[in-house]
Amino acid sequence: MSEYILSCDTAVDLNREYLESRNIPFISFPFTLDGVDYKDDLGVTLSYEDFYKKIDKGSMPSTSQINITETADFFEKFLKEGKDILHLAFSSGLSGTCNCAVNAAEELKSAYPDRKIIVIDSLAASSGHGLLLDALYELKEKGASIEELAEFAENNKLRVQHWFYTTDLTHFKRGGRISPAACAIGNLLNLCPLMNVDAEGKLAVRYKIKGKKKAAKEAVSKMLELCEGGKDYNKRCFISNSGCLEDAEYLAGLISETFPDIDGGVKIFDIGTIIGSHTGRGTVALFFFGDERKEEEK
Repeated sequence: MSEYILSCDTAVDLNREYLESRNIPFISFPFTLDGVDYKDDLGVTLSYEDFYKKIDKGSMPSTSQINITETADFFEKFLKEGKDILHLAFSSGLSGTCNCAVNAAEELKSAYPDRKIIVIDSLAASSGHGLLLDALYELKEKGASIEELAEFAENNKLRVQHWFYTTDLTHFKRGGRISPAACAIGNLLNLCPLMNVDAEGKLAVRYKIKGKKKAAKEAVSKMLELCEGGKDYNKRCFISNSGCLEDAEYLAGLISETFPDIDGGVKIFDIGTIIGSHTGRGTVALFFFGDERKEEEK
């Protein structure tokens, strides 16, 4: 079996320590803040707290797609070492980055005909993307082949449930997820819409809830409804947050009380600069394995 690496991009919203301790290389998304161009290095150059403080003061960050050349250069380092690659990409429903990775892999085929580059569209975002990566890493550590990892990813990626809510709708309005009128009314009435990521890897508003604690409790109810095994759920569970750790810890407490057998306990991560550019401060997101996400009827 050929040696291979498992890689991702920085929209995965797992911390640098997690990725580096597991030797998982990552492609850094570019973003711009206050006229300065950055490469997302998972909080090293610009800490997440400083990032959200700038947003609090009115800064409006913007992100851009990783280009084909950068992606090809990233892949080629490992191909030159004689390694195959399984790359888990940010949802194609939210970014063109996955397609970029597919095109970069295609460009490299003729130069490295004996190597494999498998690009998986995670159809996931933030630490949901990370939850699937975590499962793939565990399989790799148990000796699974690159083909076995790819098969698992394709068979299970829609089983990664995403449920999230926010106390500030401004950035969701800016990204076209919520209308200006709905944003104004929602902020005025203290609404915390409960959203998820659908089968196409896109964001969808599911419930309009007043108050973040009620939204947290509804997220727990959705997990109880959809997760594997109900209260006996014993797989991993991740939470990510955009500069609102106290809110994330409140949700984690509810989850821990309801699901005492979670593998390793509930893990809390930061929403980084890429996803955070589109959420602003105040978003809490819950991820777990459960029922497969289905396509909505048109």
